[in-house]
Amino acid sequence: MTWAIGIMAGALVCGCIARAGSSPDVLWHIVHEKCAVQANAGPCEETDTHAGYAVLKDRVGVGQYLVIPTQRVTGVEDPLVTRPDAPDYFAYAWRQTARVNGRLPHPLPPEDMSLAINSAYGRSQNQLHIHVDCIRPDIKVALHWASPRLGRDWTDLPLAGHAYRARLISVGDLSGARPFGLLAHDLADPAREMGQHTLVITAVRQPDGQTAFVMLDDRVDIAHGDLASGEELQDHECRIQHFP
Repeated sequence: MTWAIGIMAGALVCGCIARAGSSPDVLWHIVHEKCAVQANAGPCEETDTHAGYAVLKDRVGVGQYLVIPTQRVTGVEDPLVTRPDAPDYFAYAWRQTARVNGRLPHPLPPEDMSLAINSAYGRSQNQLHIHVDCIRPDIKVALHWASPRLGRDWTDLPLAGHAYRARLISVGDLSGARPFGLLAHDLADPAREMGQHTLVITAVRQPDGQTAFVMLDDRVDIAHGDLASGEELQDHECRIQHFP
């Protein structure tokens, strides 16, 4: 999560910009104390307490949104995210790509959109938040060329100088795909390892014209300066909108 959203959030919660960068709980205070009690009249553009999420426009970027649980969930490492009855956060987040498109001069296709959650080492806020925004143009190109190799098993796919891996997870719709659970299933010790991972979801166009969703995963590698921040694959300026 960016410094700028921390400033905005601090201003909304306490009117004290100077304190914004020091608290990792700013997002939680916004959702818990503002959005959840005021429904759709607070700083969030949408709050669905039944489904368990709120939607907040980030000040950074042309169309970036954050999808945030309305209950206390620290991040990717929180055991709540892999429970069978957990809210389908990534599916809810993908629906918010329509909001991103609503802030652009013309709507973009699914393969230009992305969702990202940073690892426990690569974030500034201790309330789970999924970044919803445009994909970087170079990442879209890399995925296009890699798409013939992608399947249900993991494939190594270096991106942005880091050791990502990729796999297809669903076709047409993210509902029920449950990326958190898929990642946890592949780890030897999820309780200890989940917090070291970042997840990014985007889409690719298959040869038959269908849209398939791709899950990208990277793991913290402190020795090589990799904090596993999948947000790095997004472009908050959404330059891809200017490509033909």
